[in-house]
Amino acid sequence: MPEIKGLHHVTATVENPHEDLDFYVRLLGLRLVKRTVNFDNPGVYHFYYGNAHGSPGTIMTTFPYGEMGVRVGDKGAGQVTATSFSVPAGSLDFWRGRFEQAGIPAREAGRRFDEEVIEVDDPSGLVIEVIASLNDLRAPWVRPEIRAARAILGVHSVTLELNDLGPTKEMFEGVLGFREDGREEDRVRLATADGRPGQIIDLLDVPTAPKGINGIGTVHHVAVAIGSDEEQLAVQEELRRIGYNVTDVRDRQYFHSIYFREPGGVLIEVATAGPGFLIDEEEDRLGSELRLPPWEEPRREAISSLLPDIEVP
Repeated sequence: MPEIKGLHHVTATVENPHEDLDFYVRLLGLRLVKRTVNFDNPGVYHFYYGNAHGSPGTIMTTFPYGEMGVRVGDKGAGQVTATSFSVPAGSLDFWRGRFEQAGIPAREAGRRFDEEVIEVDDPSGLVIEVIASLNDLRAPWVRPEIRAARAILGVHSVTLELNDLGPTKEMFEGVLGFREDGREEDRVRLATADGRPGQIIDLLDVPTAPKGINGIGTVHHVAVAIGSDEEQLAVQEELRRIGYNVTDVRDRQYFHSIYFREPGGVLIEVATAGPGFLIDEEEDRLGSELRLPPWEEPRREAISSLLPDIEVP
């Protein structure tokens, strides 16, 4: 089977676009690499946050649905219940202080696989972890108040909460090519490629956890990255062969996607690494304007009228 290169992005349903931008851009220091709309519901923004170019494995994306009547979600089994970002080793005191200054309590999560972890809630209630990593070689997006030695390097990992992790583990290993990379109590770590941050999925075994319900403050799906359209089709074919209900390929403008639910209920996307976010904006202009896919350009005025005015921090 083709090789999964690691994580591609995490997509969450959030409430307020202004608070969302403030948290991920101003506080965490990520770059808004694309300001577009939900292609399946173009009356709602779709924000992409990441490093300088929005490289796969650095991307967090959000749908601000707070004014659309969407209910607050329930976190539980069958969901990504924590999204973790990687920062350089020795920088957690900086982040503790930064969260404290912002009035956001940082919870000590101890050490996990020999890395120190703290966690906070974003404005919509998503659990965001910050992990001090010794082996993350990625270059961060740097803001004046967050120098490179402290800046977020990308998504470290995600935690999938499951009532029975066995079938999920079997799928990730047998179809997507992940391997077991460690165990701690009720947590199993899976990794692909060389197992660095951005290539890690943790499975949390919680047999009695209630089922999660999607809504505000929950992760909608997690995407893994694959190198080409041809490799993506091979994965799609194999998943269908063994009985998974997999979507047709969907054009997301900046990558191509297929979707399916793994045995525990988490929605998984397999997304191509390219073409990337530079196809419709210059590097120094990324995220500066509303970008629409070509098929929605004739409706730009109508779509824009549905979206709140925003200011990027």
